[in-house]
Amino acid sequence: MLTKKQRELLIFISDRIKETGVSPSFDEMKEALDLKSKSGIHRLITALEERGFIRRLPHRARALEVLRLPEAASARGGADRAFAPSVVQGRFGKGKRLPARRPAAAEDPGSLELPILGRIAAGTPIEAIQHEVDRAAAPRAMLRGGEHFILEVQGDSMIEAGIFDGDLAVIQRCSDAQSGDIVVALVDDEEATLKRIRKKGNSIALEAANPAYETRIYGPDRVAVQGRLVGLMRRY
Repeated sequence: MLTKKQRELLIFISDRIKETGVSPSFDEMKEALDLKSKSGIHRLITALEERGFIRRLPHRARALEVLRLPEAASARGGADRAFAPSVVQGRFGKGKRLPARRPAAAEDPGSLELPILGRIAAGTPIEAIQHEVDRAAAPRAMLRGGEHFILEVQGDSMIEAGIFDGDLAVIQRCSDAQSGDIVVALVDDEEATLKRIRKKGNSIALEAANPAYETRIYGPDRVAVQGRLVGLMRRY
């Protein structure tokens, strides 16, 4: 699921490449989407890249390649502190819906069922982490105090922290985190992303664990911590 602006930009880039063979300039993208600054375009491009919709071609100016389009569009033709994740392997059957919640009598006392609130990646609309889409049992030993929820990881931006596409990220809900924590961060009240947070002065950096993606830096009023990563469950 893309935000409206992400979808508009992706379709605009795709259509322009088909028409001219060259990707549009940042100024052309800014004008087409009626944005006030190029920084907004840069943020949208980074989000689309991290989610696998586009890629930047190295050593070439204005070089973007569209890797895929949203299904609807296709149908119409157009670290200071290293994180060592606690990973639980499970035969969940990747791509299949997780089992529905079991009766209380059948629940394992060593685990606790948590709500799965959608997928997490750069550019995920906030609505995707507000509504329960399924439930899964997490080991109680993995959990800390307070409320927890689960998000399915999408993309490869955190692979060097041992977090892979399709992993189930167990998140402890909180509104603050220490520099170096891996968090669910809400950017501009619109996008949610799983990144390592760095704090320096009045700036907040959201750092990927993949050299293919750049660190994104924001003012403190643009980033709100939604939770802290405490463990992973892996499907295979």
